[in-house]
Amino acid sequence: MLTAKTPNQPQELDVFLPAMSPALRAKADEALKMLRGFGNVLVAFSGGIDSTLVALLAKVAVGKNAVAVTADSPSLAKSELEQARKLAEEIGIRHMVIRTEELDDPKYVSNPANRCYFCKKELSEKLKLVAADLGVSVIVDGTNADDFVGHRPGAAALAEEGVRKPLFEVGMTKVEVRELSRLLGLPNFDKPSMPCLSSRVQYGQIITPERLTRIERSESFIRSITGVRELRVRDHGNLARIEVGEDERQFFFNESVLDKIAAALRGYGFTYVSLDIIGYRSGSMNETSTSTKSKGTEK
Repeated sequence: MLTAKTPNQPQELDVFLPAMSPALRAKADEALKMLRGFGNVLVAFSGGIDSTLVALLAKVAVGKNAVAVTADSPSLAKSELEQARKLAEEIGIRHMVIRTEELDDPKYVSNPANRCYFCKKELSEKLKLVAADLGVSVIVDGTNADDFVGHRPGAAALAEEGVRKPLFEVGMTKVEVRELSRLLGLPNFDKPSMPCLSSRVQYGQIITPERLTRIERSESFIRSITGVRELRVRDHGNLARIEVGEDERQFFFNESVLDKIAAALRGYGFTYVSLDIIGYRSGSMNETSTSTKSKGTEK
């Protein structure tokens, strides 16, 4: 839950500014000034830490003239949608859930290395329709200053559609996003990145609702019996490759745990189940792709 000190009015943010470094305080001020200048704003709200911070700042900056919109689709885990609903309620920002249909796009479903580009194009079009209906002039998202490093076709697509990026535009890094979120009492300030389920599927493997469902079920089961936070179940066709944070691999060093995971994932449709002993690393699906190798992603 948000702390009692979480700001709900513009002037209340000043209470927290002395605890910030001068550089972070300047960026927070600049972001608020930018959002106030927009007058009204629609926040592309995934429920991740970046978009949660932007949603809170938008609520502080323009009050009732801010709305958070979450896109629901088969590539979004149900748990993520529920968390987004709860966060929006705690922040006190108006929240809408819309449906996106990226799985209707053959270019997305074929799962090329730039798959995210087509997803964000679809999202942008839907957000523009909502903004027009609401009379909102500016759409913003949670892109931060680190998000254009490496292979980021999704971020590029949003930029092409004119989506503004307050955190990026004021130069706020991921570390600073987490620090500001902590100071403001956001409960997910230390939440690991949680990209869409499609990011777990090996490039070139067709994206299907069934494949996304088995990934979601697999990750949910593994979390339920191990308690790990940083987790990906990578889908390589018949093979499930499990990645967890380096400091969480120890939770798998138990024969009973391994047997339960193997049985569950085989029941979900995988033939082979493996634990990647290197551990989780962002963009591991790019390691065999000539077009994205060594570029890193938010996956």
